[in-house]
Amino acid sequence: MEDYRINVNYAKALFIVASEASMLDDVCRDMRLVGEVCAENRTLNVVFANPVIREGKKVAILNDLFATRVSKISMLFLAFVAKKRRSINLRGIAGAFVEMYRQEKGIVLSHLVTATEVDDNARQAVSDALAKYTKKAVELQTKVDPEIMGGFSVAFDNNLYDATLSTAVARLRKEFSKNVYESKL
Repeated sequence: MEDYRINVNYAKALFIVASEASMLDDVCRDMRLVGEVCAENRTLNVVFANPVIREGKKVAILNDLFATRVSKISMLFLAFVAKKRRSINLRGIAGAFVEMYRQEKGIVLSHLVTATEVDDNARQAVSDALAKYTKKAVELQTKVDPEIMGGFSVAFDNNLYDATLSTAVARLRKEFSKNVYESKL
């Protein structure tokens, strides 16, 4: 079971250690990797949630998975989390750390949803427009959703710009259902 406070407190501790060691960028890259692995691997989460499996075995699993792929600070932190019986929270801790990193570096996370795959020029144009609007660096994540029929939507900092065809059609359908013109017959 994930707990928000646990995730934030452990991430804050790692953030302090990483910033004192001047390794924020490396540790952020490592935490993104840990978050992706935990999100994609259901079996790993089941193992971490199992109280019967000892912490030493969980540390060995983390060593096998990440020892050659992450920095020493990150590996020591992962082992510490496992020894404290919080390995089930690794995904949440990694996400909280990445969010703290974004806030520290002035990066805004934005989500671009389109009906078809967009090219690099369009992606860059959206990033540039958001950077100009927010006056921050932009981390753009894209998603293809054929249900929107056309257009795009961009979500960032609790804002949503929805220029999708499906929303326009729904708006028109609502307008026409009002029937403001009555027949005089």
